[in-house]
Amino acid sequence: MWALLIIAPLLWTLLASFKSNAEIFGDALQFPGELRWDNWVRAWERAGIGTYLLNTVVVVFFGVAGTMLLSAMAAYVLARYRFPGNRLVYYVFVSGMAFPVFLALVPLFFVVDGLGLLNSHVGLVLVYIAYSLPFTVFFLTSFFRSLPTAVAEAAMMDGASHTRTFFQVMLPMARPGLVSLTIFNVLGQWNQYLLPLVLLGGDKSTWVITQGIADISTIAGYEADWPALFAALSMSVIPVVLAYVFFQRHIQAGLTSGAVK
Repeated sequence: MWALLIIAPLLWTLLASFKSNAEIFGDALQFPGELRWDNWVRAWERAGIGTYLLNTVVVVFFGVAGTMLLSAMAAYVLARYRFPGNRLVYYVFVSGMAFPVFLALVPLFFVVDGLGLLNSHVGLVLVYIAYSLPFTVFFLTSFFRSLPTAVAEAAMMDGASHTRTFFQVMLPMARPGLVSLTIFNVLGQWNQYLLPLVLLGGDKSTWVITQGIADISTIAGYEADWPALFAALSMSVIPVVLAYVFFQRHIQAGLTSGAVK
């Protein structure tokens, strides 16, 4: 029943992207009379979904890459090394999970503006990284603690440096956790709307997919082009669904690995 509740709206959205306005507001369970690919063409070209998707892919790629690299290095040190202030640094990261991002929107806006990165993808990427660090560090710290210490000690005895041990030994062993967290961060950053709305201005050429969908929704209300809106929604949903389908085993392995020794 839960699967049906999740799948039904997705299927309805996909079918609506091939319908006409009359069919959309007619029988909800009616199949489209024909596959109207022109709805997708209008969404891609006239509504600019292609530009929004490309911007989103670029921002999410660098945002997730930066998040995973910095989080993995920080979590490894916090999990495997003992130094004064270790727990304090860890709790500072964890406390970020309890701080709603919308409470910091105003100072965040002025900080990014002061750096000269407002209305740019670089500024948005840096904010995405900072926004995603607390949960990722929290999860990876626990994951690195579950890895066997003997392997790292053997690498050190063979002459490997701390950096080489991390990148060539410990990081590959943490692959299940890294893959699962990568998918979660991709989903979170792909669906983010509030931060791009604040940090990216009125220049539509810099917008990401969530801003584009919201704009198309507003335009559709005036132009009654609902098929193009549902086509745009389908374009934004399909890449995320496919990513989850292809990597679902890695996600499950990452969430369960280390739970039982």
